[in-house]
Amino acid sequence: MKTKEDFLNGQLLLIDKPLGWSSFQAVNKLKWAIRKKFQLKKIKIGHAGTLDPLATGLLLVCTGKYTKTINELQGQIKEYTGTITLGATTPSYDLETHIDKTFSLDSITEEMIKNAALQLTGDIEQRPPIFSALKKDGKRLYEYAREGKEIEIKKRSVTVSSFEIVNLELPEVHFRIVCSKGTYIRSLAHDLGQLLENGGYLSKLRRTKIGGYSVDNAIDPIKFADELLS
Repeated sequence: MKTKEDFLNGQLLLIDKPLGWSSFQAVNKLKWAIRKKFQLKKIKIGHAGTLDPLATGLLLVCTGKYTKTINELQGQIKEYTGTITLGATTPSYDLETHIDKTFSLDSITEEMIKNAALQLTGDIEQRPPIFSALKKDGKRLYEYAREGKEIEIKKRSVTVSSFEIVNLELPEVHFRIVCSKGTYIRSLAHDLGQLLENGGYLSKLRRTKIGGYSVDNAIDPIKFADELLS
């Protein structure tokens, strides 16, 4: 069992973020449990890389002095698995918003999908979704989106080391992606649809690895709190 000093000196906690939770909620659950267990007024705690509420999987949470390593951890290569749904688009490129356009999948083949994924592999230029927390002129992009304002979003360079089509059950495309920091999987889903002259959005996402850390060794935040306080 870890002691108060362990958490204050620094721990790296591997957390499996549940569906529907924000990364902030997951960190807060841990913070509350640690403070309650050891009667601490405050403790430094933070995560290395946000996961959207609609995504699940690995969240690296640092406590105490380990919070100084967050920037280094954020720069690690990441692995994701998930599902892209073809034949439709959404403004947010995922299920946060409703479908706005639909397309026929009659002419789409497995070979076409794999070729499109190949075009999105390597060093690529990617436009982040407007429904994102990135800032432009001091304002979050999603704030512009919710106001219905159209703004120019600059493309940015990212590296997709691997874009593997694991299984096809049209309209669903099951994938595994290995990529650099700053890559938006939602944008890859949208771009895959565009390359097929069709539509695509991200319908399921799980982060499985960050650097050498795997979600296989991670714990649910509720279970962490229960075990710490038991």
